[in-house]
Amino acid sequence: MNGPARKIEILAPFNQAIELTRLILFRPFDITKWLVIGFAAFLSGWLNSGGGSINPWSFRGWNTSNAQPPTLQFRSFHIDHAGVFFLVLIALLVIVFFTFLILWLWITARGRFIFIDCVVRNRAAITEPWREFRREGNRFFLFLIVLVVASIAVVALLAGLVFGSIMLWRNYHISNTPALLVLVPIAVFTWVAFVVVVNLITYFMPPVMYARRCSPGEAARGLLQLVLDEPAPFILFILFMIALWIGWIMVGCLVTCLTCCLASLPYIGTVMVLPVPVFFRSFSLLFLRQFGSDWDVWKKTPVPETTTPPPVQTIVPAPPPAPAVPTQETTPRAPEIPPEEPNPPARSPYEPPKSPPPPP
Repeated sequence: MNGPARKIEILAPFNQAIELTRLILFRPFDITKWLVIGFAAFLSGWLNSGGGSINPWSFRGWNTSNAQPPTLQFRSFHIDHAGVFFLVLIALLVIVFFTFLILWLWITARGRFIFIDCVVRNRAAITEPWREFRREGNRFFLFLIVLVVASIAVVALLAGLVFGSIMLWRNYHISNTPALLVLVPIAVFTWVAFVVVVNLITYFMPPVMYARRCSPGEAARGLLQLVLDEPAPFILFILFMIALWIGWIMVGCLVTCLTCCLASLPYIGTVMVLPVPVFFRSFSLLFLRQFGSDWDVWKKTPVPETTTPPPVQTIVPAPPPAPAVPTQETTPRAPEIPPEEPNPPARSPYEPPKSPPPPP
């Protein structure tokens, strides 16, 4: 790699992200700005304080002695009586579900650029970045669709290998213990590595596309090359983020309990814990800009000052010097003239004097 070696840190952008979060949300505090940035965070995919979870199938009746693939008991749904209407209803529900899923995926793809713009420019805006980054958001949405399909294919391949080994053992009584001991660790390791790489690329891809205005393919190739060239900083970043996420999950569960599950509601929970998504996004942007100007989202927009500006001091001109007081040696002192008493009011000749006149 050409040029001097870069010093990539973790704690420095961490502290800067804390100060930047304070600057954006609390200096000064504006409830309108808070709500708008919270809506941008909600559009970017931050649903609530506790996050989401995946419910896998519960394989009831699955044991080592009677291994059977999961089957749907259609008789419990009275499919014989419902007929075609029930099948059409299920098909419509599936279509509606995937339609809303794709729509939400498109909104979150566009919302990530909106949220990044709010953090980078320290402003509360939805309409302007929605129009400005329309092309990048749509491209990123298509990339996510391809990524979802690829993820399903990888899961199907790994699950097929493990499931096929189990079926060989059950149907043909072929000992597949060595195969399982090899396939299961390989499948788990492959899936974990795939998830980590994909999440890392998709997490940093919108900032790169925001800074360069490039395509998702170019951003993905650049990020992958950067990770391969300098893997140590990204490994430390992943471990540090895992620790932060574990701590946040614990705090998020506590916040959800203290607010009677109010913080688990979409958008409301995002607004209540808005400093958390702002901090996480600021931390990733400040970490990425250490790799050079090509990765800096503030390349064209100056980074907001994270320190409080000094108070404005008003310069008051000094008063002119007082004139010198003359002394007795130089100027004679003027005689003091007693103040004149006010004229007494005229007295009536019929009033006696206040005191007797002096004797003659």
